[in-house]
Amino acid sequence: MFGFTFVTAIGVVAALLTTVAFLPQALKAWRSRSTQDISLAMYALMATGNILWLIYGLLLDSLPLIGANVVSLSLTTSILALKLRYR
Repeated sequence: MFGFTFVTAIGVVAALLTTVAFLPQALKAWRSRSTQDISLAMYALMATGNILWLIYGLLLDSLPLIGANVVSLSLTTSILALKLRYR
C-alpha cells in the first residue's frame, strides 16, 4: 500500500510544515472572532486546491499528499466557515 522511503519521509516533513502553517491563522480567527483581513477568495481557492490535491494523492496512493491535504482541507474549511460566520 504505502511504501515508506527517504523520499516519502521528505514528503511527510514538507507536508507537515506547509499544513501546520494554516494553524496560527485558524487559531487567531477562532480566538478573536475576527476575519476582516482574511481573503474569502484566497481560502475558497485554497480549499478547492486541497480537494484536488487530495484526489491526486488518493489516485497515487501517496501518504504525504493524502495526510497533508486532509489536514489542510480541514483547516482551510474551518477558516472559511469562520470567515462566513464573522463577516
